[in-house]
Amino acid sequence: MARSMSHVERHRSERIGWLRAAVMGANDGIVSTASLVLGVAGAGAARGDVMVAGVAGLVAGAMSMAAGEYVSVSSQADTETADLARERQELATDDTHERSELATIYVSRGLEPALAVQVADQLMAHDALGAHARDELGISDLQRARPVQAAFASAGTFAVGAAMPLLCAALTPGSVLAPAVTGTSLLFLAVLGGLAARAGGAGAASGAVRVTFWGALAMAITYGVGRLFGAVV
Repeated sequence: MARSMSHVERHRSERIGWLRAAVMGANDGIVSTASLVLGVAGAGAARGDVMVAGVAGLVAGAMSMAAGEYVSVSSQADTETADLARERQELATDDTHERSELATIYVSRGLEPALAVQVADQLMAHDALGAHARDELGISDLQRARPVQAAFASAGTFAVGAAMPLLCAALTPGSVLAPAVTGTSLLFLAVLGGLAARAGGAGAASGAVRVTFWGALAMAITYGVGRLFGAVV
């Protein structure tokens, strides 16, 4: 039976962009906030001080993620805009060369020269700038840089991740705060790493182990530093 023409294939590579940003933001939120809480707790601070430090870390971290992502993606957007402007100018002043350039790209991808010229002509007749943006510059509508969207997404996922160890610290008696925050944070990291790996088509176990290891290392070092400076002071 022939496959239906309405069949739509879905590839995991389409998820890489948003998946990377979401996982990175949530992972940073969990690790940095849990480590901060453990470091302050390890120094012998009162429960209230621990919570204040954690909330401050959440706000500062979310704003830092938003600012950093905005600046980074804005630079990418500026580069894309400049490249598109230059390409638009070249199309207006030297259409013949641009058609030849596009055909050469298709030949390098395996098309016969005559067919490559035909494809280039048809695509440029439909949307010349779009064809060059996609095939020459590697810019597509789905992958265009969006600074504001990226900033809000990074801040939001960081805040969600940071809220997890903070909520645990708020609900846990002070005597068991450190082990409770450590255990729940590692659990959250393992689940996050596993889900991210599965969504990307990789093994859940390897993703969980990878994320959990680095999170545990960060928390252990920060707690140790807190204990050390707490004892000295």
